[in-house]
Amino acid sequence: MKARTLKKDKVNIITLGCSKNLVDSEVLSGQLAANDIAVVHENTKLDHNISVVNTCGFIDKAKEESINTILDQLELKRRGKLDKVYVTGCLSERYREDLEKEMPEVDAWFGTMELPLMLKQFDADYKSELLGERLLSTPRHYAYLKISEGCNRTCSFCAIPLMRGQHISRPIEELVAEAESLVKKGVKEIMLIAQELTYYGLDIYKKRDLPRLLHALADVKGLEWIRLHYAYPSKFPLEILDVMRERDNICKYLDMPLQHASNNMLKAMRRNITREEMTELIRTIREKVPGICLRTTLIAGFPGETEADVQELKEFLQEHRFDRVGIFQYSHEENTSAYDLVDDVPADVKAERTQEIMEVQQEISYEKNQEKVGKLFKVLIDKKEAGRYLGRTEFDSVEVDNEVVIHSTKKLPIGEFVNVRITKAYDYDLEGEVEKL
Repeated sequence: MKARTLKKDKVNIITLGCSKNLVDSEVLSGQLAANDIAVVHENTKLDHNISVVNTCGFIDKAKEESINTILDQLELKRRGKLDKVYVTGCLSERYREDLEKEMPEVDAWFGTMELPLMLKQFDADYKSELLGERLLSTPRHYAYLKISEGCNRTCSFCAIPLMRGQHISRPIEELVAEAESLVKKGVKEIMLIAQELTYYGLDIYKKRDLPRLLHALADVKGLEWIRLHYAYPSKFPLEILDVMRERDNICKYLDMPLQHASNNMLKAMRRNITREEMTELIRTIREKVPGICLRTTLIAGFPGETEADVQELKEFLQEHRFDRVGIFQYSHEENTSAYDLVDDVPADVKAERTQEIMEVQQEISYEKNQEKVGKLFKVLIDKKEAGRYLGRTEFDSVEVDNEVVIHSTKKLPIGEFVNVRITKAYDYDLEGEVEKL
């Protein structure tokens, strides 16, 4: 028997994919800790004996990364560095039977909704009284708040409903209690996440009730920034904008994936919206919330996409000048309705189109950043790196958006707000100096 197995178990959780997965890992950590089991995130010391890989199965690259990570952990197990390797998350939910055959060395596989079952592997009990309690893996001043699970949309390219099931909203009281708990831990910013924010409340309150949730969260004392991610454009509840305008601690920021701008592509993607309707929505959003930061996500290389479609998308970007844009290359996913279509855009063409589109956005981003030079912004300090402080304005979310590089001879407290005068601007980042009001 290895000496390692005589020691108390220590679990390392490796999280791949999106922020929703990160929240699931934090909930698992909280449950393990409550059962007196040592747990760490992304441990580099290799002083743990159990690994849990929380996988992503969204697109090909994510699946490849998940499989490689599992194989890395199995290699550690083969070399006697680990006793157990467990796998959970979206890839496990979607391909469990196939993966069990290909990687029998994995000790157990779990789906996205099988937390109590996973805890049994550790002789641990699921503690329902810990609802909303998590061990944060983020810096203590910000956290993600998952307001619902699953998705009822039928976008032709998307496999998320296959992995996460139908939309289930969490009650407002539960979310407010979790937000209050996070603030007590030092959190100043929460990012609301879901597969689809604007659907919130339809299942439990029989109406789109995100505005009421936002008011309730905005009342939480000590919560300085509330940020909205992943809003669906079709039938967008405009009352959200009224709340955003009225409440100072709701960031003037909206992440609204549009996926494309060509009506041919929008129809093929089953997005339930036209380019003209999106144009009207964008104009309404900017009228109701002046100065709002709009972020969107696009897909390049969907089946049947032509050069004319790409040109239309580029013109759409130039017309609406989004503040932030992310782009994915189309991934042909089994059991989606788009899988019945011919994946007829070659990989190199997908890559070229992605580059073309981002070059258009890069220029827009540079011009928009130049407009910020000389202006004063409230900035949240995220970290210190290479002798510089890095922070964000209310118009920037974690990891995906701009950073503000701050030069200061004085020590700036991480997780606090400072006023920064922008002195330089680049394509995607800003530089500035701290200034007292």
